Amino acid sequence: MKWGWALVMAAMMAAGPAGGVEVAEASISQLQAALASGAVTSRQLVAAYRARIAAYDQKGPRLNSIVTLNARALAEADALDKERAEKGPRGPLHGIPVLVKDNYDTHDMPTAGGTLALATLQPGADAFQVARLRAAGAIILGKTTMHELAAGTITISSHTGQTRNPYDLTRSPGGSSGGTGAAIAASFAAAGMGSDTCGSIRIPAAYQNLVGIRTTRGLASRTGVMPLSDTQDVAGPLARNVADLAIMLDATVGEDTADPVTLGADARRPASYLDGLSPGALNGARIGVVRSMFTMSPDDVEGRPVYDAAIAGLTAAGAEVVDVDFANLNALLADSNAINFEFRDDLARYLARHSGAPIGSLAAIVAGGLSHDQLETRFADGLTTPDRNSAGYKLVLEKRTQTLAATTALLAGERLDALLYPSALGRPPVIGAENIASNCRLSAVTGLPAIAIPAGFTVRGLPVGIELLGPAFSEQRLLALAHDWERLAQPRQAPFSTPPLVAGKPPAAQSGTATVNAGDAAASLSWHHDPLTARLVVTAAVKGRKAAVALAIHRSNDGKPGPVLAQLLTGGQRRGQAELVLDARARADLKAGRLYATLHTAALPLGGPPALLAGK
Repeated sequence: MKWGWALVMAAMMAAGPAGGVEVAEASISQLQAALASGAVTSRQLVAAYRARIAAYDQKGPRLNSIVTLNARALAEADALDKERAEKGPRGPLHGIPVLVKDNYDTHDMPTAGGTLALATLQPGADAFQVARLRAAGAIILGKTTMHELAAGTITISSHTGQTRNPYDLTRSPGGSSGGTGAAIAASFAAAGMGSDTCGSIRIPAAYQNLVGIRTTRGLASRTGVMPLSDTQDVAGPLARNVADLAIMLDATVGEDTADPVTLGADARRPASYLDGLSPGALNGARIGVVRSMFTMSPDDVEGRPVYDAAIAGLTAAGAEVVDVDFANLNALLADSNAINFEFRDDLARYLARHSGAPIGSLAAIVAGGLSHDQLETRFADGLTTPDRNSAGYKLVLEKRTQTLAATTALLAGERLDALLYPSALGRPPVIGAENIASNCRLSAVTGLPAIAIPAGFTVRGLPVGIELLGPAFSEQRLLALAHDWERLAQPRQAPFSTPPLVAGKPPAAQSGTATVNAGDAAASLSWHHDPLTARLVVTAAVKGRKAAVALAIHRSNDGKPGPVLAQLLTGGQRRGQAELVLDARARADLKAGRLYATLHTAALPLGGPPALLAGK
């Protein structure tokens, strides 16, 4: 779904009091223009996003992406509306609702870090980046779910359970910022904040058709963000488009005296990331494709045509796209992860700074049984791993230095603006799976910036993301390249499971009936489809005395007979029911009237005339 300015204004101005305003897929600039024109107020925006959360987070598709909502959001919106009327807006985020991951400290909402052990932890002050968002006029609408203590990439936790991917509810949104990814894809806010230790912004961006950036180490503060690994953690935004990402960066990055790695950051950032976006950035850009990073998972077969099409699109836009040989990359990245050496002690130091913390260590969390079952082994192992004084940690630091030098030399030697590779390999994992194959380590180990951008969709309707990694503090150039790609490819598509509300409510379910014949036998069908879950339930009953050999539901194949999706009746059954979840292709076929049923009998073993599943 692509919303132009005229459509956004029409939706906002036409909606009556009962239905509220529609904010699905609206950009920050569109929302800001609507606020400036008087078409909407910040109070109405808060109400509109809350309505979508109420309809879709714990109902309908049940994304489970929101931990808590800000009880003062409407009052804050009223104050910002009054300030706008009296003084004008502070900037592009004035009165705009945003969400933050539940490992960011917020003075007015608990910060649980995804663990039951810290569900009541109430910080006394905002994280540095949260404070900057508020100063820019943003409304912190609420907190998003996350993988417990950010120690994984599937977004499951003892505090909130499993978060779902709005593009396929049977799959994970990635993690650990999967709650932010799912919520922003579903338009629960204008944009959101996540954190990335090894892919936790970029993987959810890839799996939710979003843009997300891991900034250069030292550009953005981590003060007030619950740590996983001090030397690898980065905190930053996810958004539905590059301009929104730039607006969030303009508000949040900069020098923080409490986070010494950011000293000098103000001199490293441009006056405005947003103002640096302009058409034509890809023309003449030189991009190096690291083919060795495309082959990590056999499950990635469906993504390869999408990668190839994206590379061809970059070339068509005027970029010089070349294959590069990154010698010894796997050897460089091996034994380069600092998380196991830092996690336990970094968490303890964070908790020690919060006098009201109900628990003070990872050991206490494990001893109290206060973590999710899928994290039990991970956390128990974390209690016995060596610390920063070990030889293994010294090897990690050496590997980082070597990998940074090799990457910088490759970028400079090949005169590259960026390296290109997939963010995550393979489809999003089904719920219950524990592993994700990704290319998270190169940016995390080197500290170099990387932006995840949408490349397109598989035939099953699952998002695919690619990543551009550039030299230190090249965020402006990466944003410009991504913005030009977005302008030309227009890769953003909203998830099926969270459509615009109709008079303030989700779209109704669809149903229909059909009669299918096969010579002297017949059967009646009835079906019910929930557009928010893609669940199709079909029931069938044979009429008369003749038994059926089989009754099958098919999808078409470009208007011709297509494969069987489900069997309703077999082996002489007279009544049956099938329940299935439709992928993107099957959903499109149902909408277009191309799903059909066939009845098979002894007289007509190959089936009688097809009967279309027509709605009412």
